[in-house]
Amino acid sequence: MTAATDSPLFPQAPDSADAVLEGLDPEQREVATALHGPVCVLAGAGTGKTRAITHRIAYGVRAGILQPASVLAVTFTQRAAGEMRGRLRRLGAHGVQARTFHSAALRQLQFFWPRAVGGDLPPLLERKAPLVAEAATRCRLRLDRNELRDVTGEIEWAKVTQTVPEDYPAAAAKAGREAPRDPAETGRIYALYEQLKRERSVIDFEDVLLLTVGVLEERPDIAETVRAQYQHFVVDEYQDVSPLQQRLLELWVGERENLCVVGDASQTIYSFTGATADHLLDFRTRHPGATVVKLVRDYRSTPQVVHLANGLLSQARGRAAEHRLELVSQREPGPDPVFAEYADEPGEAEGTARRIRDLIASGVPASQIAVLFRINAQSEIYEQALADAGVPCQLRGAERFFERPEVREAFVVLRGAARAGGNDALLDDAVDLPSQVRAVLGTKGWTPEPPAGAGAVRDRWESLAALVRLSADFAAAHPQATLADLVTELDERARAQHAPTVEGVTLASLHAAKGLEWDAVFLVGLTDGMLPLTYAKTDAQAEEERRLLYVGITRARRVLTLSWALARSPGGRPSRQPSRFLKGLRPGTGQAAVSRLGTATGSVEGGGFTRRVPETRQRTRRAPARCRVCGRTLTDPGEVKLMRCEDCPSELDEVLYERLHRWRARQAARIGQPDYCVFTDKTLLAIAETVPGDEAALSRISGVRSRKLQQYGADVLALCAGEVLPGEEDDET
Repeated sequence: MTAATDSPLFPQAPDSADAVLEGLDPEQREVATALHGPVCVLAGAGTGKTRAITHRIAYGVRAGILQPASVLAVTFTQRAAGEMRGRLRRLGAHGVQARTFHSAALRQLQFFWPRAVGGDLPPLLERKAPLVAEAATRCRLRLDRNELRDVTGEIEWAKVTQTVPEDYPAAAAKAGREAPRDPAETGRIYALYEQLKRERSVIDFEDVLLLTVGVLEERPDIAETVRAQYQHFVVDEYQDVSPLQQRLLELWVGERENLCVVGDASQTIYSFTGATADHLLDFRTRHPGATVVKLVRDYRSTPQVVHLANGLLSQARGRAAEHRLELVSQREPGPDPVFAEYADEPGEAEGTARRIRDLIASGVPASQIAVLFRINAQSEIYEQALADAGVPCQLRGAERFFERPEVREAFVVLRGAARAGGNDALLDDAVDLPSQVRAVLGTKGWTPEPPAGAGAVRDRWESLAALVRLSADFAAAHPQATLADLVTELDERARAQHAPTVEGVTLASLHAAKGLEWDAVFLVGLTDGMLPLTYAKTDAQAEEERRLLYVGITRARRVLTLSWALARSPGGRPSRQPSRFLKGLRPGTGQAAVSRLGTATGSVEGGGFTRRVPETRQRTRRAPARCRVCGRTLTDPGEVKLMRCEDCPSELDEVLYERLHRWRARQAARIGQPDYCVFTDKTLLAIAETVPGDEAALSRISGVRSRKLQQYGADVLALCAGEVLPGEEDDET
């Protein structure tokens, strides 16, 4: 998982301005040398846009044309801003500010608030949801968890589009938004939320931009001070700018023309937050004399992947589609994308896990493989399938690398060893920097060989192993570096959130995958209703879903698999259809129908033909699941596991349920995996309700497949029969 470049991890800074331009292609060089006037860079996926704009800034600084302190580069995530700062530092362009819109605005607001308003800036509200919930309660409205999240999202959208509470219902209707509650109710909650903030003297994330805009508009003297400081602006991911961010940018720039924007309308996937590609597409109208450069040479993906991505966009409609970029791969040919169809979601997850295991066995690092899905709720079944296959994984969007407890502990001991220097006996036998790091981190659990399993123990080891690998790369680039130098580098990376690669398959939503890339990508759950989501009812909403799939496809360097399942649960009615976006792209569409196999193997299409996935074991097709109390057909996975409707009564053997929980904890600790990798809570509940008496009865419980039956069946049946297992005595003492 890396950003879209092929540059070394620790390159030496170029020795001159001209050296900064070395290795750029003609279009990237044109971007780098266009240092005056407005510049618009239309950059397709994988074309090296970040490389082009960072070399542009570095070339200007090294040539003496730009003063580092006068340049402000803005982007949308802390990770992207940190990556940009790191690249500029490695290019010798020290002192350039690279920040997110919000962090740049907050810095200015904190500095100018005493002068503009007086006193200290009000504290920033960390989470909106509790205050939104309180506002709803005061309006005599009750929001469930999903409604609370969605109403909070509507308030955020209203603020970045500069919509006040009383105008929200009309603005939402005009924008075609699907309000989670009646628009008038949402407007009332919004108004009371703003009132509560005023009463408690706090501001939220969007207020940072709104207040900065207000200060700059109302205080021309402060605006001129900012413009005197920053005279050259670069905006990355310009297609994601909201109206509020655009207004702030205009106030920063003023009447000057030293502005460079970079974006791709075909990667606009955040319109639900107020982002719009209109600012990018209208740039030449607002700046008639702008230099426009198109980057279409794709250095990331094979011709086969690029061909599929281009084909997807060729069917797009709307204004963004009219300005799409036709990518041209610069890589050697690779395998054709594979299209896989499965009978049900568990079969899709198992089939994906098997293919990933085979890729790893063939030499592809786990960290260079990703499973991407439309919504985060899809991740759990893949986490379990990968755990069952013995494949380590990491969920992107979870805890940040540098915030992990083991990483913080590693920093403490490395810093202590660096201070002790030659006086630390631990380092007596360490001959170089990597061996010093291995010796120090060995005290925190790092070992030359990884532990078995894929749970918390393995996660901790992977974090430490990432630091060990980073130390080796750093030492190779800086042979004279000391442990203190490495600690300084780690501190800088932590500030930039520039984490080292952790060995494990990445699970991520398509939104979270933006800006990243992997050798092998699995796009899963590609059915109508999931991609596009059911709520995407307008043409504009559907086209954004298509662009989301485009982003997913263009994350793959070489291996790409697109899959879907015909039913949600085993034995369910195969009523789903593959995503409409795949029509005309996958072999067989418009011709003979794809063969549908009733097992987890599914059918796989690739290279213009349909073939069956090699099967290592055959799953038995199950009859539709029915509630054992009322007889209703069950479709919800949780109800299928329980073998009853959630509302139907059941007889739970509570003693057995507690014994199963304790037994599961012992098994999970033994294999070094999370508890759910043994059995989920719903599966344990189903066992404790039905109390199966033999293997046949146990196997009928969803979640107890053949492998689990073989591994744990004897223990579970013994517990159901009231027997005491070895180790249970310890639980009782």
